[in-house]
Amino acid sequence: MTRTDDAGHKAGDVATSQASHAKSSLPLLTIGAIGVVYGDIGTSPIYAFRQAMHVRPGAAASHIEILGLLSLIVWALTLTVAVKYVFFVTRADNNGEGGTLSLMALARKTFAKPPAWITGLGVLGAALFFGDAIITPAISVLSAVEGIDLVAPGMGRWVVPITLVIIIGLFAVQRFGTAKVATVFGPVTAVWFLTLGVSGLVHIIEYPAVLQALNPFLGIQFLATHIGIAFVVMGAVFLAVTGAEALYVDLGHFGRKPIVIAWFGLVFPCLLLNYFGQGAFVLQVGVENVQSPFFEMQPDWALLPFVGLATLATIIASQAVITGTYSLAQQAIAMNMLPRMIVQHTSATQSGQIYMPQINAMLMIGVLLLVLIFQSSEALSNAYGIAVSGVMIVTLSLLVVVMWRNWKWHPAAVIGFGAVYLIIDGGFFAANAAKLFQGGWVPAVVALAVALLMWSWMAGRKRLSDKTRRDEVPLEFLVNNLAKKRPTVVPGTAIFLTSDVEGAPTALLHSLKHYKVLHEQNVILTVRTSTSPRVPDDEKVTIDAYNELFSRVVVTFGFMESPNIPKALALARKLGWKFDIMSTSFFLSRRSLKVGQKGGLLRFWQDRLFIRLARNASDATEYFHIPTGRVVEIGTQVVI
Repeated sequence: MTRTDDAGHKAGDVATSQASHAKSSLPLLTIGAIGVVYGDIGTSPIYAFRQAMHVRPGAAASHIEILGLLSLIVWALTLTVAVKYVFFVTRADNNGEGGTLSLMALARKTFAKPPAWITGLGVLGAALFFGDAIITPAISVLSAVEGIDLVAPGMGRWVVPITLVIIIGLFAVQRFGTAKVATVFGPVTAVWFLTLGVSGLVHIIEYPAVLQALNPFLGIQFLATHIGIAFVVMGAVFLAVTGAEALYVDLGHFGRKPIVIAWFGLVFPCLLLNYFGQGAFVLQVGVENVQSPFFEMQPDWALLPFVGLATLATIIASQAVITGTYSLAQQAIAMNMLPRMIVQHTSATQSGQIYMPQINAMLMIGVLLLVLIFQSSEALSNAYGIAVSGVMIVTLSLLVVVMWRNWKWHPAAVIGFGAVYLIIDGGFFAANAAKLFQGGWVPAVVALAVALLMWSWMAGRKRLSDKTRRDEVPLEFLVNNLAKKRPTVVPGTAIFLTSDVEGAPTALLHSLKHYKVLHEQNVILTVRTSTSPRVPDDEKVTIDAYNELFSRVVVTFGFMESPNIPKALALARKLGWKFDIMSTSFFLSRRSLKVGQKGGLLRFWQDRLFIRLARNASDATEYFHIPTGRVVEIGTQVVI
């Protein structure tokens, strides 16, 4: 799955599945990684250094202050992205997949009984990603479109309307899939990075003294001499590394090697050249004469095409976030962390290409509201960072568990690694938390709302499962009784879906009660989700026969797979089961949930929220791809 994850976080529609890695060449995978994995971090130079400059004290900045800011950006990129993510996080793959939820599943595997806090971290990471997902398209597109005011002074009043039109168009085309657009993502982004590098190199050549910023002590000195604004500065510096989480989220689509080659071969050098170039330009013309160094350092003849290329790059970055959100939502649904939603596959060959209309609509509304409320990328930058830095802390926490229990690192090494990056990631989070009331509340509120929904859904499902289990008849008891005293047997196959492997399905009990017949073949079908992203076909289906009338079939899907029951049951033919979809009826229970009288205030609103979510969940028939003409639904009422 995509930006899975985690998720994710960003490439479901533009990348190939892990199964196709062997068929794809390394150069093609590397170009694809440039377009998808690094689309977000590649737009950071538009606004990151500008924001760092604008939080300086006083009306002017000294030579040493500019070098100090540059040093902080350079070493943030190096330590957070190059070292933490490229060297360590990308090694924590779950059967080749990455992302927050994938890492959570990997950490859970190491426990016989996983502690609740592991799941809690996964929920928190997923919720924070949703908070990030509504900000990235808004700030990215806004920052690029703002360049038109430099091309044609007086056009500033059109920045917001143009941004709104681009965003509406971007979300409107999602339903068609991105297979065709994806083919240009890599080349366009590669051109973008080369342009970043060349435009920065020109100014470095003119002012090579800017390379002094490679000295990390200049950054430390800046923070030590500017204690009063250190948090604000670090919040601005953090903008340079936003998008780093995509390295891990997209691991399963490209593999580690192409991601590493793309980073060190093109992305990292070009980002450094551009940041140094911006610094050289500012030091040459004077900080008081610069408002937006990224655009102003371009020659006049190149400004218009540069704005156009920047707009394309930000659209690509936004596309990656949108598709990553689909992937993350799909994973959360598979893990029973969110209610079922409509998942439309937009490609017959690439399983990661999906479209979720409900998620798309919610994202679009959120992004449009942010653009209308904040009006500029500078104002919106205050809202950016809390969610991403929070995801990084969650990733670090789960990674430490994997290092300790899965990789069997020495405890001292685990503690040392965790302590170093807790200081770095914790510092970034604290710096962004300082902007809570200047806009940081936006992703915090979104993340809190999503976490609340996920928590309520999981808690409600557990209560419903416990209630159903108490009321159900043990399956073996029922099967044995029916074998001794058979009701009328009719031709065909009946498949009864149930999530409880021990109890008799409610639909079976009500069918016997009302119809008083059994089919020739009765299958108790349970769908499970594995902690692995994908399950091989030869391990997907298991069949156990109780007697000549009853069988149990367990179908296991990976958490990144789309659960297609008819296709899975077709695999059962290899196990000797003669399955014919046209002579099979699927019996499903449709529960009508009612609120009970027990519980306090928390239980009161949580149960009502769960019931509302359950009512709005997509139909099980559609979710499991069961032919509607073969489904019999039996209604039951359950008080929770």
